[in-house]
Amino acid sequence: MRATFMYGAGDVRVENVPDSVIKLPTDALVRVTASCICGSDLWPYGSLSPADGPSRMGHEFIGVVEDAGSDVTTVKRGDLVVAPFTISDNTCAFCREGLHTSCAHPQAGFWDGEPEEGGQAEAVRVPLADGTLVKLPVAADSALIPSLLTLSDVFGTGYHAAVAGGVNERTRVTVIGDGAVGLLAVLSAKRLGAEQIILMGRHQVRTDLGREFGATDVVSARGEEGIAQVRELTGGHGTHVVLEAVGTISAYEQALGIVRPGGVISRVGVPQYEEAPIGFGSLFRHNLRLAGGPAPVRAYIEELMPDILDGTIEPGKVFDATTDLDGVPAGYQDMADRKSLKILIKP
Repeated sequence: MRATFMYGAGDVRVENVPDSVIKLPTDALVRVTASCICGSDLWPYGSLSPADGPSRMGHEFIGVVEDAGSDVTTVKRGDLVVAPFTISDNTCAFCREGLHTSCAHPQAGFWDGEPEEGGQAEAVRVPLADGTLVKLPVAADSALIPSLLTLSDVFGTGYHAAVAGGVNERTRVTVIGDGAVGLLAVLSAKRLGAEQIILMGRHQVRTDLGREFGATDVVSARGEEGIAQVRELTGGHGTHVVLEAVGTISAYEQALGIVRPGGVISRVGVPQYEEAPIGFGSLFRHNLRLAGGPAPVRAYIEELMPDILDGTIEPGKVFDATTDLDGVPAGYQDMADRKSLKILIKP
């Protein structure tokens, strides 16, 4: 079979590898019918040392179950399934609390931690198949596949930002970042009833989609200028919630400048820093709170899927290009160059 590897910064290759196979009775073997490149994949694409490669790539996929271990009961051969970006048993104490990203099972973890598996491939061995995989009630060629694929990560991540931030019909919201997660954070804030949603982004094609998803205002400026514009839009106070979908220290500092006293900064952009202002002059003085983290998207799939199935929402609009495996290396470069928002892969 063929699979995608990252050997170092800017060096992505699609290579032949041994077929994925069932190893444990709790495994399932899934033939991938749709996957994608994630914005978070661009961090190693820009910085991975060759000494740390090669890494198997891809943590978002839909596929058909080709085989299942003897202990698997929730999916069977022929089922179309979606896989969250984390592996979990869906039964431990943390999973029962909706925190699948902290699953206590020894086999649980992120797909990026599975050295011999990845979603940007023709097939994947899925550990803890009963807990990880969710059956989809459509065919593999359904027009809904792009939107259903967002349940594996970006829609669930944007939704987690909004839920963790406490977004509701009484909140004003700012979203920092016009990537796929930021745009779906806008959609999520709209779904939760936010009265004002300010999207901070500077790519018009993306911010136009953000308006379609529910943004009431767009601010293209960054830094102090951007902070001033958001405050002007909010009577000088800032917004109750800031959904930070970038992950840089500058985005965090921008969030600090925008959030209203007593408000919440909810971060789902993978932080590229370990130290940030949290003291008296930043968070403490005005009772500001930090929330967010890796999204337990498995907890949200059943909640979000019905709105996709009935056409109420179409999060799959974040995909603006499609490729086969041969086009994956160029797809990484296109996303890094901001020529594409998010690339759908059909192996």
